[in-house]
This record gives sequence, C-alpha cells and structure tokens, in this order.
Amino acid sequence: MKAAYIEKFGGPEVLKYGDLPDPSPEPGQIVVDTFAASVNGADWKVCAGDYAQPGFPVILGRDFSGVVSAVGVDVRDLKVGDEVFGVLEAGRDGTYCEKIAIGAAVVAKKPPALSHVDATALALIGLTAIRAVEDTLKLKSGETILIQGGAGGVASFAIQLARHLGARVITTASAGNLDYVRGLGADQAIDYNATDFRKVVSNVDAVFDTVGGDVAMQSFAVLKPGGRAAFIASGTQAPKPDRGNVASLRPAVGRDRPALERIAELHRTGAVRPPPVRLFKLADAAEAVGISKARHLKGKLVFKVR
Repeated sequence: MKAAYIEKFGGPEVLKYGDLPDPSPEPGQIVVDTFAASVNGADWKVCAGDYAQPGFPVILGRDFSGVVSAVGVDVRDLKVGDEVFGVLEAGRDGTYCEKIAIGAAVVAKKPPALSHVDATALALIGLTAIRAVEDTLKLKSGETILIQGGAGGVASFAIQLARHLGARVITTASAGNLDYVRGLGADQAIDYNATDFRKVVSNVDAVFDTVGGDVAMQSFAVLKPGGRAAFIASGTQAPKPDRGNVASLRPAVGRDRPALERIAELHRTGAVRPPPVRLFKLADAAEAVGISKARHLKGKLVFKVR
C-alpha cells in the first residue's frame, strides 16, 4: 500500500511517501480501504517525536473514512463492503495510508448522506468536542460557555454542539473568521487580536480552551464561582487554576462506536455541519502537516486517498 510515514523525527519535511506492507486483520479487527484521512493538530507533534512511538516507520494520522475490505475472526457486526468511519484507538497513529487495520468495536457505519471526506473531517474533532462539552463540562441549556479559538476544527464543532444543547456561546477568533464563527451559532465573537477577552467576558459557567499557553491560564478569570473549564491544548494534564473556586478538567477522548454514531446523528438532524475542507493528495503530506503546524487555519485539511 501507499503511505505517508516517517523514519526519523523532525519537521514536516521528514515525511516520506512510498510503499509499506498491507495490514491483515487480527481477531476482532477489520481492514479498511481508506478513502479519506484528515490532518489533526497532534500529527506534527507525532512527527517531531513529542509522543512515544513503538518504532519506525511511523505512519501519521488518527481519523479516516473508507470501505471494509477484510474482517478478522469474531467480527459479526461489520462485513466486507460496508462504508465506515472512525478514529484509531488511543495511543495509535496510522491513517495516512491506503489500508488500515482497526478494532471493529471503535468503528461506525458511515451514513450515506455523509461523504468520505466530510466523515473523516468530522470524526476526531467531533469525538473531542463531544467528550469535552457533553461528557466533561456537562454543559446544560441556559448556561454560557466561552470557546477559545472558535475557527479551529474542534472548536467549530463545539460551538455548534453547545448551541444545539441550548447554551449561550461566546468565542474568540481572528478578525477574518468572526463572520464564520457567528454563522456556526456563536452569540458573541471576539477578535482576540484587538480585544482582551477578559475585559468583555465575565461570570461564564464554562470555558472550553483549544488554544493553550497564556490563553488557557487567562481563561480562569472569566469563570463564575463554581465554574468549570476543559483544556485540550495544555498537555495531558489540565493546568492548575490560579483560584480555588473553579474546576480545571482534561477531557479523556476515548474511542467508541456510540460517540461516532452521536456525530452522525448530529449531522443528520442538522445540528452540526462539516467544516470547510482543503483537499490534498497523500503524496503531499509534508505540505499539509506544515500548514497544520503553522495553525490559524479555518476548518480541516483532508487527504483524498481514493
């Protein structure tokens, strides 16, 4: 199979494109012929060696959409020819390629109304947003949430999900993306280059931070007493708050079929829509990962593999 992979750690330029052995399904696994795979913010960090890997070569990528081409023993609920989408098990990378072996239990059937490109664009961002907003923050109707970095993939899904849950949504974005995040459902959009959000936001019930760094620590200031904040860009542990009357939380982004089916249902009902997508060939993985590393992009970068 063709794949984009690394044989040493470094910048996006170390990515290679070539042939690697086809996978075979182990018991409980399926093999998926990849039609699309997306680029996520973790990919350039894997490339740089920020996450432990079992050995080279390392294929990057975490989410995908495609068609089942083989099933292992004990797999009864999926068959060859089924269209599926999903996210690799936690701690695994390897979707920048033409074939993927994955546990059947963490894969969901792709709805016919959702293209392979849009399914992979929604998979990991949707999973992350659902874990953060619904499972970790337990956002309720009538509450107010501040979502940092609203034009990014996870945050754009979170805006739509929070609005669907009945919350009031405030978000930050660059000037060029303010109309975009308002169109997603944000009630208030703040240009982070022109305005310190702490001067115009206060007493919110929840914060979902996708930016990290100073923005993460500053976010505690706008929470009401008893408020809670969830962080996905501050490492494996949530940052320690500088006040004692708020909760700082790190969502556990586990993989399972029900969460993927939740994404499909939210799309089916019109509660969320796929993000804007920029398409790449798998052979151009180095360019795509470089763009992702630079950040400040709107929507998703997706490889159209087949």
